Amino acid sequence: MRTVLSLALAMIVSVPVLPAQEKGKCADEKSSQFDFWIGEWDVEAGGQVAGTNSIRRILDGCVLQETWSGAQGSAGSSFNFFNPSKGKWQQFWVWRNGTTLELEGEFRSGKMVLSGESTGRDGETVANRITWYDNDDGTVRQLWEVTKDGGKTWETVFDGLYKPRT
Repeated sequence: MRTVLSLALAMIVSVPVLPAQEKGKCADEKSSQFDFWIGEWDVEAGGQVAGTNSIRRILDGCVLQETWSGAQGSAGSSFNFFNPSKGKWQQFWVWRNGTTLELEGEFRSGKMVLSGESTGRDGETVANRITWYDNDDGTVRQLWEVTKDGGKTWETVFDGLYKPRT
């Protein structure tokens, strides 16, 4: 038994650990385009506290993991990465209740724009478009819009301002 424990401990100790925030060697230089979102954030929407968000690098620095905690009790997490085989950014989001959202898109003109379809509460198809703005003052704006009419009209469901947590 002592030999098994010694062997297990030796295996654990010998595994190199990459700090979560260290940038790794990703398959494409575009994998750093969303780095402006990395950090610990206090988030406001409509002048009110909306929640907190933590964005950090994982998996050799090639994936951004988001951990959201809403002021009204919502919670969720996403994984964001540049997929070189698609030439697109992808996000997979899951809420605490198991609801998911899958988005893809690109970084252009200083902002990340991801979109994807989901099913609304009444079963209708909803197109989602979420845009993150890399603001000059160190904040990040996240604008989430939806359309049910193929893009003729868009409704804002979330307009948040990320401020670095102090």
